[in-house]
Amino acid sequence: MGPAGCPHVNAFKVDNNWKQNLRLICQCFVWSGSVETRKRKAKSCICHMCGAHLSRLHSCLHCVFFGCFNKKHIHDHAKSKRHNLAIDLLYGGIYCFVCQDYVYDKDMEQIAKEEQRKSWKMQGAGEKYASWEPTKKELELLRHNPKRRRITSNCTIGLRGLINLGNTCFMNCIVQALTHTPLLRDFFLSDRHKCVMQSDSCLVCEMSQLFQEFYSGHRSPHIPFRLLHLVWTHARHLAGYEQQDAHEFLIAALDVLHRHCKDDNGKWENGKANNPNHCNCIIDQIFTGGLQSDVTCQVCHGVSTTIDPFWDISLDLPGSSTPFWPLSPGGDGSALNGETHTAGSTTLTDCLRRFTRPEHLGSSAKIKCSGCHSYQESTKQLTMKKLPIVACFHLKRFEHSAKLRRKITTYVSFPLELDMTPFMASSKESRMNGQYQQTSDLNNDNKYSLFAVVNHQGTLESGHYTTFIRQHKDQWFKCDDAIITKASIKDVLDSEGYLLFYHKQFLEYE
Repeated sequence: MGPAGCPHVNAFKVDNNWKQNLRLICQCFVWSGSVETRKRKAKSCICHMCGAHLSRLHSCLHCVFFGCFNKKHIHDHAKSKRHNLAIDLLYGGIYCFVCQDYVYDKDMEQIAKEEQRKSWKMQGAGEKYASWEPTKKELELLRHNPKRRRITSNCTIGLRGLINLGNTCFMNCIVQALTHTPLLRDFFLSDRHKCVMQSDSCLVCEMSQLFQEFYSGHRSPHIPFRLLHLVWTHARHLAGYEQQDAHEFLIAALDVLHRHCKDDNGKWENGKANNPNHCNCIIDQIFTGGLQSDVTCQVCHGVSTTIDPFWDISLDLPGSSTPFWPLSPGGDGSALNGETHTAGSTTLTDCLRRFTRPEHLGSSAKIKCSGCHSYQESTKQLTMKKLPIVACFHLKRFEHSAKLRRKITTYVSFPLELDMTPFMASSKESRMNGQYQQTSDLNNDNKYSLFAVVNHQGTLESGHYTTFIRQHKDQWFKCDDAIITKASIKDVLDSEGYLLFYHKQFLEYE
């Protein structure tokens, strides 16, 4: 297709009625804003050759004909009638059968956008799903600043060391993980934060500035003194120059960021929203999941269910004082996540299986059953009701009790890609005897990719934190305070692991 666009689209636009016809198809069969048009689409949109509803239906732009794209029925129609153009009834894309590709036309795109906005407005979702377009002021700025930064596969933009300000490696490693969280990066680099506090006391404003520093292209290490000061101010238990726990800092940082956030509608984040914490700030949109707890009475088998929000999942390890679930031979379930499972080794899947196994509460922890109206023994089981966009797993390597304080160095293998389907509340009934079914490749909703690993070297009394971060798909770097070095995937997977950060592979509007 040349600079002038698809010649077959230009030929189609010679007809004076083409705009009216395209607009009608978009209104009735693509976007379908009203209840009536949605009912009409459901009844009418079937392949005229095989009667199928699915198979990527396309509508001919030259006549009244619906045909399957996957089964080539729309192709057969185009060939026999010499009707070169069709529109995808799901996404509104224009396909040219001569060019054998989807084509772009400015006028057609404008009509599609107008009808899409009308449809969303009729459904009350106009603002929520509105696509971003630059304002006149932004266009003017772009014209006056023509220089662009190209991002290539070996680009180092976003990689920047952090100066250790005195036992602050615990903070630096978490900052590296957060600044390489894709959706958090997109939020801050698009200037989405609307501050209602004094900017010099707002941690979200400081994080916004930190992202600007990381993605400025500067190579010299950054000195995060303002961030440290704000953390000391708003999380006083972390103040001072003693070594702190990176996991504790992560939770404290997310809590302060959550409290300092304000959503797009100008309401504080305790308003109702689409997550278990009833909050719509960027922190909860990305990090909050829902943990389901089912307590089952052992007498009447009645089930009491509660759902609580979580920002991370803390997992027990073999070697701790807490008994770890013995694994049955051949029934480890780790194969579904591609983990290597040699004799005597432990995988992340093993830890998740233990976390979601039914636990007998015993006679010393009886609950009052609403069915029996008396105190009875029960079992408790945790499962995932709602998965967050970013799942953070905390491997409990530091054990503190009245009798001992020590670090658990048990090696836990973790995968580059993780499927959480077996640990969902919806999957609980399909589980039998602790054996997990292999999930279909078509179900991608619960699949995650690893993008950051925080490690702790040393002992409980004297140690050091570092982070592995993923810059591009297969490019990893080790962040050791001010020093950034290239790392291999093997380096990452062979590391001990303390905090594991996984990002959902597929995102959709809720």
